Amino acid sequence: MGVGCIPSVVGADLLVPLVDGRQVSHGHLDHAASAPCLTAVQQGVNRLLPWYSSVHRGSGFTSRVTTRAYERARASVRGFVGAGRDTSVLFTRNTTDALNLLARAVPPDTMVFRFSTDHHAALLPWRDAKVWRLGVPARPKDAMRVLDDALATTSKGPRLVVITGVSNVTGEVWPVAELTDVARRHGARVVLDAAQLVPHRPLDMSALEVDWVALSGHKLYAPFGAGALVGAPDWLAAAEPYLAGGGATARVADDAGVESVTWADLPHRHEAGSPNVVGAHAMAVACDTLSAAGWDAIEGHERTLAARLRLGLAEIPGVRLLGMWGPDHPSVGVVSFTVVDGAGAPADQELVATALAAEHGIGIRYGAFCAHQAVRHLVGGADGSAGALRASVGLGTTAEHVERFLGALADLLRHGPRWTYRRSDEGWRPVPDPRGEPEFLG
Repeated sequence: MGVGCIPSVVGADLLVPLVDGRQVSHGHLDHAASAPCLTAVQQGVNRLLPWYSSVHRGSGFTSRVTTRAYERARASVRGFVGAGRDTSVLFTRNTTDALNLLARAVPPDTMVFRFSTDHHAALLPWRDAKVWRLGVPARPKDAMRVLDDALATTSKGPRLVVITGVSNVTGEVWPVAELTDVARRHGARVVLDAAQLVPHRPLDMSALEVDWVALSGHKLYAPFGAGALVGAPDWLAAAEPYLAGGGATARVADDAGVESVTWADLPHRHEAGSPNVVGAHAMAVACDTLSAAGWDAIEGHERTLAARLRLGLAEIPGVRLLGMWGPDHPSVGVVSFTVVDGAGAPADQELVATALAAEHGIGIRYGAFCAHQAVRHLVGGADGSAGALRASVGLGTTAEHVERFLGALADLLRHGPRWTYRRSDEGWRPVPDPRGEPEFLG
């Protein structure tokens, strides 16, 4: 792969079975949930595995190799998000884990400012802090205004502003630089949920003056169970460990019958237990691979597919695209929508998604996307879990996948499913379902 080339993904030629007995290329339009593995990541993991061992304090040669790979991964992630050399890189399980770690580290009496449109990972962790709910801004300028007003009202104590880089519901890009500037003018600190941003756009957190960034490997084409919290060390170094256990301690003693603990410095302070070395290495390889490919090529690929996806959906009778700030606002290839059937009645979102997979080999997502308040605002109704449908493109998406999806959805809304489906405790299922599962599932 050279500069300007789209990195390849594992499973790009995967065939999936349909209920009519045919096999088709898997149309993976669910990148916003989890992206497929980059071929370079698979190769990087395979190179590491023969050398895999425990990290830190092991004297064996493989332990030294593994430790070096793990610590080098911090540098790759730090460079990928544009963080300064004095920032900490803490490996976590995912974005949710990273934001919960930071929530445990905020000083007492911290006021947290966040919007109702955030993913639950950014919305819910701040239970030990005072939370200022900023609602749903009607326009980007309104987001800046309500944040400015809220910060002007609360001038005492530590304050933290939570910003989402890209909406996981609508794909709309948030005005991160402008919101961060508002926070800075009021002396507040900023954490950026970059889970949906970094697979699609470059990030320079130093230039933005963001204090912390949280991201996930599985959104970043490295689905090996790692994420990261990157940013300022002060709050993190002063906090009790996120997990108590081996590796987080510098000294544990029994002093006159009283157990005493001296906690380790960063980053080990918040990485207790045997770390996910393979996941951290995979994430680093993904960061290096995407950077080497060049963002012009990646953005160009996704921009073409997303434009066709949005235009095609807008042309299908019964489809309503969801968005907060209008079709001209910058967005990535994440599109949510609701559908009605040929008679104008609301269609069962789950049944639509099930039929697309069973009859056409297209994988999309249904539900409220772990952003119930945002979906409830956009869809209407009292229950945010009633949901919508979401199609999202990425490096593994082809033009054929998009066209097949658009044609299949239009046909499904016009004529209904071609197969029989039955509702069970596990949701809608084709009846009969002749599709065989792969052999490795036994």
